[in-house]
Amino acid sequence: MVLAKSLRNHNTSRKLVALIGPHVAEPTRQVLHKLYDEVVLVDVLDSGDTAHLALMKRPELGVTFTKLHCWTLTQYSKCVFMDADTLVLANIDELFEREELSAAPDPGWPDCFNSGVFVFRPSNDVYGKLLTHCEEKGSFDGGDQGVLNSYFSNWATEDISKHLPFIYNLSSIAIYSYLPAFKQYGRDAKVVHFLGKVKPWNYTYDAKNKSVKGQSQDPSTLHPNYLLQWWELFSTSVLPLLKEEYGSEPFHSGCETGEEAHDTASKVDAPQAPPPPQISSQERKQKWEQGQADYMGMDSFENIERKLDSFLK
Repeated sequence: MVLAKSLRNHNTSRKLVALIGPHVAEPTRQVLHKLYDEVVLVDVLDSGDTAHLALMKRPELGVTFTKLHCWTLTQYSKCVFMDADTLVLANIDELFEREELSAAPDPGWPDCFNSGVFVFRPSNDVYGKLLTHCEEKGSFDGGDQGVLNSYFSNWATEDISKHLPFIYNLSSIAIYSYLPAFKQYGRDAKVVHFLGKVKPWNYTYDAKNKSVKGQSQDPSTLHPNYLLQWWELFSTSVLPLLKEEYGSEPFHSGCETGEEAHDTASKVDAPQAPPPPQISSQERKQKWEQGQADYMGMDSFENIERKLDSFLK
């Protein structure tokens, strides 16, 4: 929602499309419809989806298959994909002058591109080839970035025009690791990318004092202005839309208004889909075998990792 508002505020002339999963609650979908020209439901567990068969062989790539659906938006000739944890700081319509696959280098390994922002041409043919690539080779990093870098393997060496300047995908990791360069070039940033486990919406914002709490947990604290920009946009332009849809139903914004920021700072609880029904171990096993693991819930990577850690300890 904040990403959409930031694009609109900087007068993009392009249509905006949101890809969402089936877990997104209906009131939240209504807000997205107000902000985006199209809201497309992506359900890789739907047996009518070609990604469903790929999941049978590579169940660990469920979230990756969701992202690859952007290539099915064939009603458009060219698109710029942007992760939900990005924020636009200036108009970026000039990215449409680039060709597939244009992206900025990743701060962790510059011969790889970061898949948080990239230019592509929707194509069912490419979509099918990407799924086949996933089935046969998987992902070297367990996610979409590994798949895409493996598929578009000539990005690093073939055409420099497909290397986006870093200002189109400025990450908090880069600010932390090369502060002098950020001081030199950071003022020209057009897109900031909140990489890492802690996202802007995991913080708490005090609207009265215009401050973000909990910044010490994340490298982006070296330049908290981006976090403040994110939260100010959320509190002024997105929160009112959420309140319209949710009404008196409680939801968690992580935001404290001036009236709420008292000694026992009241906070509202998060918009969440209802908890999934409990299933037996046998049912869960069958779902795994059918490629229908609950990637966003009990079968998430974090839960599996936690279980493994408990055994190893």
